[in-house]
Amino acid sequence: MTPNGPAKAMSLLHSGLPLTGYQFTPNMKEQIRNGSTQQPDIKVTLNELKLAFAKEMGVDHPFKPFANDREHLTKYLPKSQEEMPKRSMQDSYIAASIPLSQDTALQEKYVTFLGSVRLGRLVEDMDIFAVIVARKHILNPQLPDGVHFPQTLVTVLVDRIDFTEYLPKPNKDIKISGHVSWAGKSTLEVVVWLEQFEDGNWQRITRALFLLAARDPTNAYATMVNPIDPANEREKTILAGGEDRKKRRLEIGFAHVSKQVPSAQEQKLLHSMYIKTTDPSDISMSKRVLPANSAWMSSSKVSNVILAQPEDRNLHNTVFGGFIMRHATELSWIASYMYCKYRPRTRSMSDISFKQPIAVNSLIQMHATVVYTQMNFIQTTVFAQVYNPLSGSTSTTNAFHFTLEAPDIVPEVIPQTYYEAMLYIDGRRHFQKDLKDTQGAFDSKL
Repeated sequence: MTPNGPAKAMSLLHSGLPLTGYQFTPNMKEQIRNGSTQQPDIKVTLNELKLAFAKEMGVDHPFKPFANDREHLTKYLPKSQEEMPKRSMQDSYIAASIPLSQDTALQEKYVTFLGSVRLGRLVEDMDIFAVIVARKHILNPQLPDGVHFPQTLVTVLVDRIDFTEYLPKPNKDIKISGHVSWAGKSTLEVVVWLEQFEDGNWQRITRALFLLAARDPTNAYATMVNPIDPANEREKTILAGGEDRKKRRLEIGFAHVSKQVPSAQEQKLLHSMYIKTTDPSDISMSKRVLPANSAWMSSSKVSNVILAQPEDRNLHNTVFGGFIMRHATELSWIASYMYCKYRPRTRSMSDISFKQPIAVNSLIQMHATVVYTQMNFIQTTVFAQVYNPLSGSTSTTNAFHFTLEAPDIVPEVIPQTYYEAMLYIDGRRHFQKDLKDTQGAFDSKL
């Protein structure tokens, strides 16, 4: 930790300046994309930002079973969006470091058994960082100095996270940066990048898009956020893209199999798969036969149970969304590894939904299933459920969709039941969309 790090992070969080050693300019992203020849002096670490944000929220350390009462902060909330000054994207821009080169204990947390960096840890970092970016965007002139930040910021959805071919090194610092890319009445889209400086160039690791919501101090209802006033043509282009992504998110919701009946082509595909798995000598068609180079979907399912502890909490005394994302990422990889017998590479994750908060001390069941395969690609779905051991009931809180790539052709996954057939169709739809979106992810204006 740098000297006076938390205090410095707090002052930078409140300032309108980017949290880096250089200014945000319209061509900065192009410089990063093309590779800078000099590593900038990033003046704050991610952990310093997290500590500063926790202090501003009035979060207690160590843990207390009951969160501080924040209802008295309601009076500082804006009554309308017109009260909130317009903000540019550069107002919310932040860059911080994950100092792996300086902290051997941190290296131990991030390194994989293959000598790379755990993607689950990076996903976890991006989630809290997106919240901090959203906080920097929000400027409330009615809030007196010294009063805790009244709004509750929650992750509603992770639109998508795309990973490049680059394998990050566990002994080199990682830069995490981002800014608000679109604003609604009470929601904010935040784009986050991860990069590592190697051989004189910035190497892009990933790009992520988060959708966050501003809520009242008790997380009961939506509150207003600052609208965006683009500072230049580049920001106008990004903002227009945000409107397009908003429409696409609505379309994706309507494309789920619970709302959109399988098309004639999809029904024909399922029928063909069913026919080729029946015994032609049995006229009852009740005997199922597994074709060569294939596997039943039911055999691919991998599950675990996690007891959430206080260290896994967010700033509101519920389980941190990034913690759930980390475990889902790693369970998806395990399921894919066990399925194809190769070590796969995670290419993307998308449409990650957060349906309800999870209380600390909850039993969290996670189930990962290979739902679709094509050539050397694997599509997995992970569901997170809260289990009540007293009643035996479960409540699904999260859904995750991952696309992974193996080094060789993988067995074809075959559904046996109608439920599995719907998982197959939903997985196929996600795969086709994700493959298309991934191809342009790092060429976009974001």
